[in-house]
Formats: sequence, C-alpha cells, structure tokens
Amino acid sequence: MKKKYIVPVILSSALVASSFTASTALANSQQGNGSPDKSWNENANVPVFVKEKIAEKRASSNAANALDYLAENEGKTGLKNPKQNLQQKEVEKDALGMTHVRFNQAVNGVPVEGAEVVVHYNAQDELVSVNGGHFPEAASNNIDTTPDVSVMKAVQTAKAAVEAPEKLEYNPESEVVVYPFDGENHLAYKVNVNFLGDKPGNWFVFVDAKNGEVIDQYNAIMHAEDIHQSVGTGVLGEQRKIHTTKSKEARGGTTFSLSDESHEGLEGIYTFDANDGEIMTNHSASWKDEYLHAGVDAHYNSEQVYEYFHDEHDRNSLDDEGMAIISYVHYGDSYNNAFWNGRHMTYGDGDGSFMVPLSAGLDVAAHEMTHGVISNSANLQYRFESGALNESFADIFGALVDADDWEVGEDIMGPDAKADGRESLRSLSDPSKYPVKADYIPYGNGEGNYPSHMDEFYDLPRNLDNGGVHINSSITNHAAYLIGEEIGKEKLGQIFYRALTVYLTPTSNFSEARKLIVQSAADIYGEGSAEEQATANGFDEVGIYE
Repeated sequence: MKKKYIVPVILSSALVASSFTASTALANSQQGNGSPDKSWNENANVPVFVKEKIAEKRASSNAANALDYLAENEGKTGLKNPKQNLQQKEVEKDALGMTHVRFNQAVNGVPVEGAEVVVHYNAQDELVSVNGGHFPEAASNNIDTTPDVSVMKAVQTAKAAVEAPEKLEYNPESEVVVYPFDGENHLAYKVNVNFLGDKPGNWFVFVDAKNGEVIDQYNAIMHAEDIHQSVGTGVLGEQRKIHTTKSKEARGGTTFSLSDESHEGLEGIYTFDANDGEIMTNHSASWKDEYLHAGVDAHYNSEQVYEYFHDEHDRNSLDDEGMAIISYVHYGDSYNNAFWNGRHMTYGDGDGSFMVPLSAGLDVAAHEMTHGVISNSANLQYRFESGALNESFADIFGALVDADDWEVGEDIMGPDAKADGRESLRSLSDPSKYPVKADYIPYGNGEGNYPSHMDEFYDLPRNLDNGGVHINSSITNHAAYLIGEEIGKEKLGQIFYRALTVYLTPTSNFSEARKLIVQSAADIYGEGSAEEQATANGFDEVGIYE
C-alpha cells in the first residue's frame, strides 16, 4: 500500500548527504534551474568584529545607546548611517548579566537578507563588542522598496519554480527583503515553500518584487490526560522508560499514547505515526510490538535531548519558549534519512541494509533537534560556510548529548554499511576515515575523504551539497573534538551554546565563528583562561584563524 504523506511542513533540515557508494537514498540538497554563472553576492557581505579594549560605560544597555555608539564609531565598524540603516530586532540579557542588542540592516524598513549586527554590553552597562555582517552597497544604493508584484503572484511563481505539490498542509511563508544577487540589490519576495513526498523540499525562492521573475532559489532541507510511566522496547532491543498518556475508551478499554505533558512549562512531547498522521497508541503500558519500536525510541530520545538543553543550558525546548516537541516515525519507504522541518522531527525506517530506523540514534535526535535550536537562534544560512557551521553545530551537540563517543550515527548503521567499513555517519575525532562522494573529489585538495583541516577544504559549488555543508562541517567538527578533549565535553557545550545563541549571525563564516567561539570562552571562563586558550588552539590546529 502506498504510504500517505500528510505530515505538516514548514522548514526542513535533513541529517545526511550521501557519501555511501552503494546507497542513493541519503538526501542531497537540490538546486534551482537558474543560470549557473549567477550567484548570491556572498563576498559583498562584510563581517564586523570590534572588541573594545577600554569599554565605555553607557547610561543603560539598550538599543538607543547601541545606535549612538555605532554612529560615533563608523570608522571602526564600517557601518554607514547606522541610525538610518539598522532596525532593532531583539534585546536579550543572559545568565552572565550581559545584554545583547540585535539589529537587522534595512532599507526603508525592508530587511537586507542575511545582514545582522549584534552589540554586546557587560553587566556594568559597558559596551564591550560588536559583531555581525552587513552589505555596504545596500546601504549606499537608492533602492525602490515598493513592490509592483503581489504577494499572491510571487507565491504562485515560487511554487511553480520548485514543482511543489498542488496541496500543501501549510501555506508558504513570505516576506519582502532586499536581496544582493549578481552584482545588484533586488527588492524580492523571500518565499519559503515546504513539502514532503519522494523528494522533500524546504525551498527558499527569491522572486523579484518588480518584475515577478525568479532571482534565485535553493533547497535548505538539512539531510534528523494523566501521565503514565510505560516501558517499551527500542529498535536495538533496549528497554526504555517513557512517559505516556493513559485514557479510557468509550467501551471501557484503556489506551496508552506517546504523549508526555509531564514537564512544567513545556507544551508536551508527542510522537506520531507518519502513515496515518495520528499519535501512536497501544492498548498496554508495555510497548513491545516491533512496529512500535521506532516510536518508542523517538519518544525516549526526544525527552533526553529536551532534558540536556534544559539542564545544561536552561533552555525551555527548541524555541526556548516551551514549544511542543513532535516526532514522526515510519516516514517514506525504506527512507535512509531523518530531518527537522521547523515544526517537528521526521525519521525514516532505513532500508534495513545500510540503515536501521533512524530514531534509534540518540545523537541523530540531538542533531535534528539542534537544527531547531539553530533556527530559533543564529539561524545560520544553509549554504557554503554558514551552512557548514549549521551542520557542524548539529553534529557537535549530537556528540554532546550522546556523550559516549565522538561519532554521529553509530547506532543507526545497518549490517551492509558496517561490512563496508561505515561504522557511523561522521566522525568528529577522525573525519578522514570516511570518503566523500566521487563528484566532490575534484573540488578538494586532499585524498577524497572528509576534511579535518582547511588545507583539505572542498570549494564546492552550490549545486553540490549546498556548497559543502555536510563536507566542510567536519573541519569545525574536528576543532570541537580537539577542544573537548582538552577541556571536557561539559565546558565545550557551554562555550559553543553561548556562541550559537549570543554571537553568531545568519552569514557567519568559519573565521568569524572562531572569533566568536573564543570570545564565548572568555566570557564564561575569563580572558586568558585555560579554556579560552584551548579553544583558540583547537581552531589553530585545523587551520581556522582570525
């Protein structure tokens, strides 16, 4: 029987890009049909990083004082007319007493895609640093910000461009942005179109708001009643204690469902069957039927990841506001992947040969749920170095939650994969033990394996792995491993979480990330501390410098 694809879709993130020679089911990002000689103006994005040696006390840690500072220090920051060209996005105060004011670059109130600047105050209201990225040309050009094309027309054009299904569970989302592309600054509708099916998509389509034509497009799918204590069996035979909901049926029977509303401040943890779109149920508190195993693992692992972020980082769910944690299992037919789509995790069952059901992996669940944390914090763009950082942070927290080793996906590999020497999806400790796909090799300087140093960086075009998001991520993965071996996983997690939620912006690259992660170590453990030095050394060893 054909399986039904009825899972809601908004934003997608999948766990793996294929590097198996014998498997074609691992997802690869698809690209648009635009001219290959045109590209997003990545190099026009100018990074900002200013660290004040002598911090100046301000009347208060607010946006107005931040803008005053930026106006007074245009020469330091390179930001022209900040009071005119920046608009406040949010103000946050962290556990160290520091305040962080985040701005979008804007033209006549229209945000410039990917351009954010963050101003940081210490607990004494002293302005200590500024970081982010901006597009100077967008600030200096006279851009007409009044659309001539309707949003309805733009959405229809975007759906047609990516061959989206006629019926979508959720409407596409759109916003008007200034989009630097092919040497010009376009007024565009940024339309997000999401769908499942045989080729799931999380497309961002930029439609010219003046003439209605598609400027650019890329697929950002990142290829993971009373509360009752139940016991279940996982995919690999482990006994799991899980929280379920017990309810009485109309005819007097009892039903247990994979619904957990036992955590204060959290909407709940819910696990669905993708075949019927319903929460998984059982007539017993003992979940031992084989078909239930994938659901048991997804439910159990979701709670483990939730508790990690809650206990280690005081984060209330993926959005830090208690959003429900939702998983779907049994997705697709022998689907060798898992992904986050902005609302929930989705797990395939694997083909039984190269992969077993992917919900079996705690690090897989942590990887996918970390994508949710990323989309609700730094929101790193899913292409080139910012996309590689997106994948890297997901891998790193996968290895921190599943703290037994430095591998990702070791529990989901099938017998044929292991026989072929593939013991995990990726290795943070030894990235080079696995080969990349054959068509990636000409773009690298190594021996065709995952890189662990910038000397082995793969200069991939966007039509291959979105510019190397799953490949070059192993360089920063290895840096995290080296740092973690020196200072321990707990401190590593504190440093990288702070960088992700306080400093990084959508277009951050490797060099910026190094500065901001080292700064995070200094914030927590002190300037000149062993932790700060270990962090800097880890990036030095993989060839990522300031």
